[in-house]
Amino acid sequence: MQYSEIMVRYGELSTKGKNRMRFINRLKRNIKHVLSVYPAVRVAADRDRGHIYLNGTDYHDVAESLKQIFGIQAFSPVYKVEKDVTVLEKAVQEVMTGIYRDGMTFKISSKRSDHHFELDSRELNQVLGSAVFEALPQIEAQMKNPDITLKVEIREEAAYLSHENIKGAGGLPVGTSGKGMLMLSGGIDSPVAGYLALKRGVNIEAVHFASPPYTSPGALKKAQDLTRKLTKFGGNIQFIEVPFTEIQEEIKEKAPEAYLMTLTRRFMMRITDWIREQRGGLVIINGESLGQVASQTLESMQAINAVTNTPVIRPVVTMDKLEIIDIAEKIDTFNISVQPFEDCCTIFAPDRPKTNPKIKNVEQYETRLDIDGLVARAVAGIKITEITPQTDQADEVDDLIADLL
Repeated sequence: MQYSEIMVRYGELSTKGKNRMRFINRLKRNIKHVLSVYPAVRVAADRDRGHIYLNGTDYHDVAESLKQIFGIQAFSPVYKVEKDVTVLEKAVQEVMTGIYRDGMTFKISSKRSDHHFELDSRELNQVLGSAVFEALPQIEAQMKNPDITLKVEIREEAAYLSHENIKGAGGLPVGTSGKGMLMLSGGIDSPVAGYLALKRGVNIEAVHFASPPYTSPGALKKAQDLTRKLTKFGGNIQFIEVPFTEIQEEIKEKAPEAYLMTLTRRFMMRITDWIREQRGGLVIINGESLGQVASQTLESMQAINAVTNTPVIRPVVTMDKLEIIDIAEKIDTFNISVQPFEDCCTIFAPDRPKTNPKIKNVEQYETRLDIDGLVARAVAGIKITEITPQTDQADEVDDLIADLL
């Protein structure tokens, strides 16, 4: 038998009361975005569960995608069967024969939402259980913690069988907690920060600072590839490329070397905050981890944050590098992050950066710079691209094209 659909359970969304359908509709939209690479798949959702109609699409590929989508607590692949007792008996025998292994125990768990069906749940359990014993005389029934729980649901349109319960990613559907601007470099930390924000329902837009010719097209593609990896958790992401060359050259020419990083990060924060305001964001998100580098001491964070009143969320701030790497490997961003392309945070990095910059000194050095003009020219050159999910085959094609270029 071939799976006809996948039934999705919401988990945490069931606690949302009157707002429940808003969360469910957002999850439905996110699932559609992520599964858009499978044209035949159709997505529906009601108050109690979601339905992924496969229409001949390979179940395993779709299931792997569903495991990543935030807002899904669990899901089960199901067989659609004609609502007839004889047909149900044969279907149950076929399913059980296919999954049974020596020594396994089972139980039938029936639910009847169509109350016009000829058997109630208790009677259906008995009839279908007898059918299993007929096909597998050696099998044993067990009501508590059996090896196989075969669920049978009688609905208005058909009957459905399932025996797997696959854990989902949990969390909240992306977009239900508002929008945030993710400061995305090409490193290990910022994609992990983006992932953790997505998990709590934040709709992220990725802000990436590029400084050609000091940063290469490879560095830009690396950031876009990292963004694409994050789309599998909730759908399409807007990628915002900011031209940053002029600002970095001005800072290098007119400010003390020890303060280059602090001044650079303050400009990044100003621009990201401008983008946030223009695009309706509520917060700024970055991958700073306390004490990891010179710009991530408390003193540096204070000096950098001073240019904005917008909340800055740092999901990995208390993690050490190994903890962050573990998550990066789990979400499949690590191998991209370690590609040897320099980002704009490293190209002019001073040998001895200031770890405890004083705000009054920073502000004094900024008087040498045309802050408003530099920011205005940078935001005027912004390029916005929508990054969408794609299949592994499409990734391979992109990699081949990049190699040829």
